[in-house]
Amino acid sequence: MSDPTIQNRAAGAVMGAFIGDALGLGPHWYYDLAVLRRDYGDWITTYTDPKPGRYHSDLKAGQLSQTGIILRLMLRSLVERGGYDEADFCQRMDEEIFPFLNGMPVNGPGGYTQQSIRDTWRKRVQENQPWGQTGGQADTTEAIGRTLALAVRYAFQPQEMAAVVSSNTRLTQIDGTVVTLTVAYGSVLSLLVQGHQLNRSLSGKLMRLARAGKLPFHTMAHTDLQPPQEDLPCESGYSVSPDALLTPSYIAAAALDPDIRIEPAWKVSIVYGMTCAIYHQLPAAYHLTARFPNDFESAVLHAVNGGGENQARAALTGALVGAQVGLSGIPRRFLDGLYEGEALQSLAMDLGSKVGTSIGEGKS
Repeated sequence: MSDPTIQNRAAGAVMGAFIGDALGLGPHWYYDLAVLRRDYGDWITTYTDPKPGRYHSDLKAGQLSQTGIILRLMLRSLVERGGYDEADFCQRMDEEIFPFLNGMPVNGPGGYTQQSIRDTWRKRVQENQPWGQTGGQADTTEAIGRTLALAVRYAFQPQEMAAVVSSNTRLTQIDGTVVTLTVAYGSVLSLLVQGHQLNRSLSGKLMRLARAGKLPFHTMAHTDLQPPQEDLPCESGYSVSPDALLTPSYIAAAALDPDIRIEPAWKVSIVYGMTCAIYHQLPAAYHLTARFPNDFESAVLHAVNGGGENQARAALTGALVGAQVGLSGIPRRFLDGLYEGEALQSLAMDLGSKVGTSIGEGKS
């Protein structure tokens, strides 16, 4: 599919994730907001250097964390292979990431290695386990950080999207709730790339896909959460409930309700949780996306200025809002300030040109 509008949204999603990741590099993991304000002022507006002695301290403003680096690795695999080739992705991890890790957190590409990647490295390298037996129990968003590219690539193929997102997630994280929430995020992002908005209606569209068997969520109720007329068995391989698909519109309804205000918006980090857990990160990202649907800058900057695990919050938010506004709707200064930004944009546009094609059609 070569529709320039879809390519624009697809590239916007990918670049939004890279920008959010890089914006969080300097002020990453400040849980004391007074210290964050002391080090970076009242409002962070752009890429910043990490402070000496803190996370990523060997890097410079505009560079990517390890999550962004692995997203770039995923993009290259998708573009060069025309679609998701799990063996190729795993080989790239074996050759481009794992040789530079030592099992410790403050180490490796990007200056820090998250728990799920450390666990996978340990099983893969130290224990010589085959891929597929390397996943751990980390309840974080690292899988979303790379599988969002899969959600973009397969935006018009929901069954395939869910299958590849789930499979790739399980390479590093096997907790059922984490897998479910990761697939749900991918489902949301796919619809935004198609041209839908994250609003009160989005979950209804997701539920219709689930009821049609196109998303792997057991819906239990027949329509609109009304009581079922008969018992419906939970199908093998399906999530046990549709709740992860319902969450985005619940959050959007709250974000758009004039009687429910989180002011300033960066305080979503306090309301939903500042930590790395996926169940803290997703509500904040959904809220900021719904609140600032056409304002990329406001969405990502409120994500960053909330402190805590602001890097993941900004990357997840950046992908969602980037899909809504498209690459053309992202302020130029964020693109210009990103390290190797032109190369990343080229990859993002290449991926966008393959959205909607089969793997055979997508090969270049």
